[in-house]
Amino acid sequence: MANRVVIALGGNAILKPNQEATLEVQLENVKVSAELIAKIEEINYEIVLTHGNGPQVGNILRQNEEAKDVVPPFPLDVCNAESQGFIGYMLEQSLKNSLERKGLTSNVITLLTQTEVSAEDEAFRNPNKPIGIFYTEEEAKQMEQEKNWVMMEDAGRGYRRVVPSPQPKAIHGVDAIVNLLNRNTIVIAGGGGGIPVVRDQDGLLKGIEAVIDKDRTGKKLAEQVDANVFMMLTDVSNVYINYGKENQEKLETISVKQAQQYMDEGHFADGSMGPKMEAAIGFASQGKTAIICSLEEADQALLGRAGTRITG
Repeated sequence: MANRVVIALGGNAILKPNQEATLEVQLENVKVSAELIAKIEEINYEIVLTHGNGPQVGNILRQNEEAKDVVPPFPLDVCNAESQGFIGYMLEQSLKNSLERKGLTSNVITLLTQTEVSAEDEAFRNPNKPIGIFYTEEEAKQMEQEKNWVMMEDAGRGYRRVVPSPQPKAIHGVDAIVNLLNRNTIVIAGGGGGIPVVRDQDGLLKGIEAVIDKDRTGKKLAEQVDANVFMMLTDVSNVYINYGKENQEKLETISVKQAQQYMDEGHFADGSMGPKMEAAIGFASQGKTAIICSLEEADQALLGRAGTRITG
């Protein structure tokens, strides 16, 4: 059996900060991403691809807000489904074209994926997941007053709306994902962290308003499909400690114990590298390998030549 990797692609690989959120702009970004993901197929990995949706779901919510007097707005779980669909469409089409150009025979399919969470999760009382576009401090205060949004400063880049981000308990449809992997198919699943659902008092599923962190969903997905490697692609080549300071240090290969020590020392912010390191530690502690690297170096990172590797 080929090595199996779950790859979590950041939402900013689809729409970068300060870019106009047109289909054309996002599709061009996705085409670049697909060419780089296709390189991983060339080195004989079975691939499950998941992706973020922070910018996209935030824009869908804004469209709902702006048009609410004309078209009834949809809840956040449905907006997640919308973003999962259109991002999956762009990724699937672009990946198929990239594989075709390389003469590779793998198929690609997108699965609309539900992620089960607990309605009692603390996140519903303390929203902290940034979504949507960036605002100035003055604009953020205005949004808090006018729309009753919860706003938070996001890693020095401006202010964004924050929503609940519960922990994933289970990814639905994993048997289908594994069957497709065994049939030479790249599977796009769990997009945007998955559509958040909970069990009602009768044990039946229903949607709930939240945006699940895609790295946490990626980690759960990697566990459930029994992946060898869980890889998180971001806009930096490595994880750093003392980031932005004179004594900043690049991390290459570190143990779970070292990574946990750096987490405990507060080196990784909740809104940026914190969830990635939390997910990496959780996965690697099972005796496997987690990688955090740039999209451009993904294939080299799998070969041990780039990125930050956390090993059990």
